[in-house]
Amino acid sequence: MDNEGIRLNKYISSAGICSRREADRLIEEGKVKFVRADGTEEKANLGSRFHEGDKVYLNGKLVEQTDDEKLYLMLNKPKGIICTGDRRIKENIIDYVGLQHYISYAGRLDRDSTGLVLLTNDGELNDMIMRAANYHEKEYCVRVDKFITYNFINSMRRGVSITLDDDRHLTGEIDANGKPVGKTVITRPCKVWKTGKREFRIILTQGYNKQIRRMCSALGYTAVEIKRTRIMNLELGNLKIGMKRFLTKKEIAELKQMAGM
Repeated sequence: MDNEGIRLNKYISSAGICSRREADRLIEEGKVKFVRADGTEEKANLGSRFHEGDKVYLNGKLVEQTDDEKLYLMLNKPKGIICTGDRRIKENIIDYVGLQHYISYAGRLDRDSTGLVLLTNDGELNDMIMRAANYHEKEYCVRVDKFITYNFINSMRRGVSITLDDDRHLTGEIDANGKPVGKTVITRPCKVWKTGKREFRIILTQGYNKQIRRMCSALGYTAVEIKRTRIMNLELGNLKIGMKRFLTKKEIAELKQMAGM
């Protein structure tokens, strides 16, 4: 380790606790603190760096680098399970999977969506997959509430203007009703094709919160069912709803290669 140390989010991620993005959230929430090598305590911030001899605490527990075996598995998530690492929430995905290891997920699905979720304690891989700049593909089957038109498909392909109201995308402004104003973005062009009167498939290379639901809503449709069938080289196949399986060595090697590791 050089004299400049390493970014704190990278240190936490490399311990297999969570992704760098999740580590940033924990730091912002004040759940991480330092005890420097000289014994002084310091509250962590997003610019903090870890140096040899420092100790890092998350929720009062020491964060340590371990040689634990890396785990890679896929889950066919059922409705009602929430993609969150907050174990105070009864339906959290970590407890649902039921492993003793701390494990994080790559590619969030909302409560009502189903399908493929990748779970791993490999923080570096998780970060590489989740980084939007890497344009990694995720494929979905979607059913909407009314007949699909050519204009709908064409608009989805070109990109749709949507408003994001999650905490990370608030503008800081307040609307006339006293509600926080979210950032408006245009989604990336994507592959979309019709598979039935009310069904279509879509391949995204970004992952805004509830992106497909927001895209459909902006065009006057309601997404009734969303099922993710693929993340990069990983396909859901015939894995039954609610079931999980470990990835094969070949799948892991291909996934890492595609992720640029």
